Amino acid sequence: MNLLLAEVAQATQRLADAGVPSPRFDAEELAAFVHGVKRGELHNVKDADFDARYWETIARREAREPLQHITGRAFFRYLELQVGPGVFVPRPETESVVGWAIDAVRAMDVVEPLIVDLCTGSGAIALAMAQEVPRSRVHAVELSDDALVWTRKNAEGSRVSVHQGNALTALPELDGQVDLVISNPPYIPLTEWEYVAPEARDHDPEMALFSGEDGLDTIRGIERTAHRLLRPGGLVVIEHADTQGGQVPWIFNEEAGWADAADHPDLNNRPRFATARKAMP
Repeated sequence: MNLLLAEVAQATQRLADAGVPSPRFDAEELAAFVHGVKRGELHNVKDADFDARYWETIARREAREPLQHITGRAFFRYLELQVGPGVFVPRPETESVVGWAIDAVRAMDVVEPLIVDLCTGSGAIALAMAQEVPRSRVHAVELSDDALVWTRKNAEGSRVSVHQGNALTALPELDGQVDLVISNPPYIPLTEWEYVAPEARDHDPEMALFSGEDGLDTIRGIERTAHRLLRPGGLVVIEHADTQGGQVPWIFNEEAGWADAADHPDLNNRPRFATARKAMP
């Protein structure tokens, strides 16, 4: 075992003792980041090349600073995104939400599908949709000045059109034209603040996390926005907490002009996102 791998083993124990959910992965990822190699190449780093700054990154992660803030990058589907303070770090569970949406858009008989991503944050969803549905026209909406800095960095050179605006009033010029509306909105109840992981609670913007007493305030607003934006037969896809399974489809009910409202599980088989179709007139 070389020096770096021995240090990674110690770092893994330190992170585990601090309650970090994935101590081995994070210890290896930080080692690879500091030494400029891939995780599978750590054994090739010579003892003389060990960089003591590794322990500075471990101390930051031990204090529950998000891994992605330390490295400045987050991976999402086939993307590498720039992230940092002021923007929500994309989570793996959202990848299954986007996967469903991509399959749904590809199944549409539409040459250049029009897609809107509300509460875009880093731009992860919008950029994944644009990349994997090549002829799509994608609009991303974000309200926060701080988050928009990261949205625009990530969207530079892409086909995604970035807009600063409120998800509840956004893009009136597209009313009735959109094929798919997708969103990972804030959905944590204010009453759950103390139970949120420190990485999110202390580092993700509150605007991206919390939404009223039951966590559903923004989703209720997005229901109205989606109905306004979508063409008849268009789809809405919205992420929610696994504890909200069953509640969100009720928001997209027949009386509000929706059909086929349903919940869908994530990779851990927990209810993760709801979908509905705008009813035909």
